[in-house]
Amino acid sequence: MSERADGTPQRLPREIVRLGWISFFLDVASEMVYPLIPLFVASTLRAPGFALGLIEGCADALHALMTALSGRTSDRIRRRVPFVRWGYGVAALSKPLLALVGSWPAMLALRAADRFGKGLRTAPRDALIVDLAGPKRLGAAFGFHRAMDTAGALVGVLLSLALLRWLPGEYRTVFALTTIPGAVAVALAFGVREPEAPSASAPRARPPISALPASLWRVLVPLWIFALGNSSDTFLLLRASDSGFNELEVVGAYALMNVTYAAVSFPAGRSSDRWGRGRVIAIGWATYALVYAGFAWLAGPALWGAFALYGAYLGLTQGVAKAWVADHAPAELRATALGLYQLGASLALLAASAGAGLLWDRAGHELPFQFGAAAAALALLSLPGAIRASRAA
Repeated sequence: MSERADGTPQRLPREIVRLGWISFFLDVASEMVYPLIPLFVASTLRAPGFALGLIEGCADALHALMTALSGRTSDRIRRRVPFVRWGYGVAALSKPLLALVGSWPAMLALRAADRFGKGLRTAPRDALIVDLAGPKRLGAAFGFHRAMDTAGALVGVLLSLALLRWLPGEYRTVFALTTIPGAVAVALAFGVREPEAPSASAPRARPPISALPASLWRVLVPLWIFALGNSSDTFLLLRASDSGFNELEVVGAYALMNVTYAAVSFPAGRSSDRWGRGRVIAIGWATYALVYAGFAWLAGPALWGAFALYGAYLGLTQGVAKAWVADHAPAELRATALGLYQLGASLALLAASAGAGLLWDRAGHELPFQFGAAAAALALLSLPGAIRASRAA
């Protein structure tokens, strides 16, 4: 829930709650699959290491491109829901089909389909959340959505772990079982409705991207600077393994991260509605810098605390960043702005992950985390200008 001006509770719109449950169930399916893909590609498909890199690299690149294109198209046709429905539908269908894969090119095709679906839905769905929530409870709405998404991820990871303990090596069975949460997500998605029917009698020209306000770019720049140092979470798991965690402990650490992520997301979103987005993000980035410094120099049981704090950083920043972008996006360019943010962040993540991989292999396992902490500190220095621009807008 959010709050009214007098401090009394105010429920989030029903459609936002529905979108939260859709993300919950699809993330259950996603996280049942995601931790198993490297094992399946290596042991069952017997594919070389470069194949896994190609699969994930192409999938992420397609996701970044589709996010920007779908956001722009959604604004042009003034529709959100078709992208939401079909985006979730394609992603849900691709997961159980992994059970039929017999070669790594087929895996590449289905992972690309999954990321295509994610890219198709993300910016229009986020714009739909903005349309439904209104400016006074936007942080709470995105915080709720991130909390539900992450709770689904946690359930998916735990289900994957349990199924592997009962059915060791039966990756195809686990993939097939994602049909159940995926079908629930799709059924809920096809019940989503547009907040208002677009007016066919009074069409309006969509403004060009150049019409995005300067305040939006001042917000995007520090977000992208930060993303350049924010490499894949895979390196956190590798660091834990490198420090002596066994397989169950690595999965447990990942689950702990998702617990704190889910717990912090909604309160952080509500706090950003009261105190401002920039302040909450600054706390999150400072937490990230502390955590990455910890991953560089800590080892053993101390990393459990680092994983918990990393989840808190995610909860403080992921939904709030989207709300901050939406604050500065004109209504006619809402999905375009959110898609542009996701495109830049995704490309920065690819660059950061590639750089972290090179540092990991060639310069030691501590250096990627030292670099990430330094990048977070640099991004923090750029925040005051964005906060001032946000207040002046």
